[in-house]
Amino acid sequence: MQSNIKIRNGKIQIKTFNRSNFVLHFILSFLVLFTIVAPFFLEYGAIDIQTAIFYTLDNLKMMFLQPALSQVTLTAALYQILITLALAFLSTLIGAVISFFLAILSAKNLMPSYISNVIIAFNSFIRAVPTVLWVLIFAIVAGLGSVAAILGMTLHTIAYLTKAYAESFEEIDNGMIEALRATGAKWWHIIIHVVLPQTSSYMVSWTFLRFETNYGVAIAMGAAAAAGGIGFELFMASSFYYDLHEVGMITYFALIIALILEFISIRIKNKLIGSKS
Repeated sequence: MQSNIKIRNGKIQIKTFNRSNFVLHFILSFLVLFTIVAPFFLEYGAIDIQTAIFYTLDNLKMMFLQPALSQVTLTAALYQILITLALAFLSTLIGAVISFFLAILSAKNLMPSYISNVIIAFNSFIRAVPTVLWVLIFAIVAGLGSVAAILGMTLHTIAYLTKAYAESFEEIDNGMIEALRATGAKWWHIIIHVVLPQTSSYMVSWTFLRFETNYGVAIAMGAAAAAGGIGFELFMASSFYYDLHEVGMITYFALIIALILEFISIRIKNKLIGSKS
């Protein structure tokens, strides 16, 4: 490993060169070069660029400047949004409860390493597979619909929150754990009197963050796995009715709910930070 030390504007700058940095810069440079060069090798003979741009802008205008509901009523659209939120909430709730116990088993300061390593490896495999693939796998057994969507989303949520919770548990001061163990405290005493008080704020924050993610996934699963909700209405409006006005309105509804969830998330995080300080 080589390092170059330079002084610029009174500040010391250290540049480290190693194999990983070289590979990273090589891949990024290749992707940038490929992105720039690739369009020149495509065949545009059958495409009228001006007409394509005109119709694209016209479609965007209909979607976002002229939104309207025609195939679905406002009441039905709000009801479908509630279904989407219910899918996200149910998968997050089930996943959070199971993740709490798995996180205890995978935290290396609470459990032997051979147990935690097995759970960590299993969770890494689950996280490596996209949620939509898990939903489609469960759809083979349960059929397309909300059941497969909840199972797939819950499984991925478990893998995600288990890692997040376990990392929070591992940041606990080991001195407090050892002090309770020295007094003869049992395992569940340590969980109740040390783990929960020290990490409850982090778990709430991670859980709500995952709920936001599951809301977006639930919209996609409504279209991809026929799980219902606003995602299914979006799929019908775009692919079946080809009503771009309704596509725009449904997109605005989904975006407004996402912004509300983000606002609530910020308020929760600020409240938790304020309570700890």
